[in-house]
Amino acid sequence: MSTSGTSGTSKTDPPVDPRGVRFAAALTTVVLALVLLSGSGWLLAAQGVVFALGAFAGMRFSPYSVLFRSLVARRLGPPSEREDAAPVRFSQLVGFVFAVAGTVGFFTGLTVLGIIATAFALVAAFLNAAFGFCLGCEMYALIVRLRQSVNKQGATA
Repeated sequence: MSTSGTSGTSKTDPPVDPRGVRFAAALTTVVLALVLLSGSGWLLAAQGVVFALGAFAGMRFSPYSVLFRSLVARRLGPPSEREDAAPVRFSQLVGFVFAVAGTVGFFTGLTVLGIIATAFALVAAFLNAAFGFCLGCEMYALIVRLRQSVNKQGATA
C-alpha cells in the first residue's frame, strides 16, 4: 500500500522502502506473539523501545529498519517505489502507545490490560506484515484529511 501521496511529508525523513516496513511489521508480529505467549513485560518494553526509536528518531534509526537495510535490502535490489515516512512514523507512535500501556499492565499486575494492548498492536502489525495494510498509516491519512477539512471550513467562515 503506497502512502506517497499523503500530505504532511516530514522534511527530515527520506521516503521509506515499503518492503522494509513490512519486514519490520513481520518482526514486530513475532515479538508481540511471543509477548502474549510468555506474558513478558520486559519483552514488550523492548518492543516499545523499537517503536519509540522509529517514532521519535525516525525510521532510519529503528533497529528493524537497520536489520532490513543491512541484511535484506541489498539482496533484493532497489525498490520500485518509496513511501512517505510520516505515516509510518505515526504508526510507530501508535504502536509505542500500545506498548507502553501493555508494559504498564504487565508490570503493575493489570495483566488483562497488558494482554489487550499487546493484542491490538499484534493485530495491526500482522495486517501490515501479511497484507500490506498499515492501520496506523490509514489513521494518519484520515487525520490529515480531517485537518484539511477543518482548515477549509475555517478559511471560508
